[in-house]
Amino acid sequence: MCDHDKKKRYGSALEHGAAHQQDHKKWSRRTFLKNLGLATGGATMLAGLPVKALGLSPLTALLSGGIEERALVIIRLAGGNDGLNTIVPLYDYGTYISKRPTVGLAQNQLINLNDAFAMPQFMQGLNPLWQEGQMKVVHGAGYPEQNLSHFRSSDIWDSASDYNEVDDSGWLGRFILNQHPDLMNDPPSAPPAIQIGNYGSILFNDEGGSSLAYSVTEPEELEQLAQSGQLYDTVNLPDCHFGEQLGFVRTVTNSTFRYAEAISDAYNESSNAVEYEGDLGYQLSLVARMVKGNLGTKLYLVSIAGFDTHAEQEGLHPILMNEVATQVKAFFDDLGAGGRAQDVLCLTVSEFGRRLDENASGGTDHGAAAPMLLFGPGLNGNGFVGGHPSLAELDDAENLIHTTDFRQVYATVLENWLCLDPVQVDEVLGNHFNRLDLGLDCIATSTNSPAPGNRLQAEIRYQNDGSIAIQYYLPDAGNVQLQVLDMMGRPVETLASGYQLFGTHQAVFRPSRRLPASGMYVALLRMGNQAVSEKFAIVR
Repeated sequence: MCDHDKKKRYGSALEHGAAHQQDHKKWSRRTFLKNLGLATGGATMLAGLPVKALGLSPLTALLSGGIEERALVIIRLAGGNDGLNTIVPLYDYGTYISKRPTVGLAQNQLINLNDAFAMPQFMQGLNPLWQEGQMKVVHGAGYPEQNLSHFRSSDIWDSASDYNEVDDSGWLGRFILNQHPDLMNDPPSAPPAIQIGNYGSILFNDEGGSSLAYSVTEPEELEQLAQSGQLYDTVNLPDCHFGEQLGFVRTVTNSTFRYAEAISDAYNESSNAVEYEGDLGYQLSLVARMVKGNLGTKLYLVSIAGFDTHAEQEGLHPILMNEVATQVKAFFDDLGAGGRAQDVLCLTVSEFGRRLDENASGGTDHGAAAPMLLFGPGLNGNGFVGGHPSLAELDDAENLIHTTDFRQVYATVLENWLCLDPVQVDEVLGNHFNRLDLGLDCIATSTNSPAPGNRLQAEIRYQNDGSIAIQYYLPDAGNVQLQVLDMMGRPVETLASGYQLFGTHQAVFRPSRRLPASGMYVALLRMGNQAVSEKFAIVR
């Protein structure tokens, strides 16, 4: 027999109670292997890719500028985060504290974000982001007929499906296929997504249930791969027959890592400018090095566990949310030091919230609606989005009633951050969801962006005679081009071309009786290295 090293576990992930451990062991070996995706022989796992996925919109490519540098980081708060102790409703504080005599937070433990809502002092690490306009809160995120099972609800959030629909594909898996319809034969130069842990997640799955992400079990595996270009040690092996077999398997496995060199190059070309702590900090430190090292991956999934706070919430939840707050702040400080903060958007998800009433164990049970937190300079200001759930009007199970469908957030991020064509957003999500005002914009961000009064601006105005007036502002005199494009990026009409003085101008687009057809169009204004676009609709 040969001795085997025991894997060292890192970080501050908090164990759940014994009553939940069996529930959390449901994932089978088959599920584990399916979720290895590109990390364990992507060519085999991706053999069944559907051909019907749509390609990259030419308009998206035309307008992108620096958009291709953008990344989305999903932070999973695994276990069901208590939203009421994350964003405290000051507007009905009496009801809140009366229902939570033990776990409720005293007013002297809060940081007021405005007159109606506050954040716990243990989340004060996020206060600078709030003050700098780099944090937004989406109130009451959820879905109809909330399923209170950890795994079923996680699948609903990952797939963006209805509560009564089982879909093995993830919304970001479908987005990846939209961008890379021939992923197996023509893979991108960088992994389309990186997933650390979360092997139960179907977020990046294709329609066959195989993950399209470059997945590792633990963050130290990604770091080892990044440092050496291979994941498994093929030198320091046991001196026996088992060691020979192990070496062979590890060699074959290492050879399947398509993106090992790219990940290693990005890691070694960057460094962390700040200190991180805990398991979440470890994960985010690796993501920061991938972004700063220009890997080119657009999608990341990290997580922090322990939010299933049925008991002892008063001690557990502050530790968890303090880690989220301090490490997200460290992450953006690190990105900022490398000039990349403006290229990254962070979004928190959790399978459900907790109930308004605390239970007899000093905790809260599975609930429904809860806030989603967004972080990054691309939000262009702080604020609250959507209405907060009423503390007086609960559903039949005594849970908060959601006020924002979580898929509205997904749709908005897809269209206004990842810059997917609006029609294709609906294709990816399988339905149309109203967009939210999150402050995101598909015009490329920059650390040297001009002030609002010193940049191109355009506004669409619908006229009574059916024409479309496009009013625009030029910060300087110069050569200007104003075009109307269809959603494939094809020119429909040029409304202005040539030298114009600075100031406000207007052009009018007059559709004929037959052309162009009903649908969405874009007014694209260019001047020098600046560009601005505005969408408008033509309805017959």
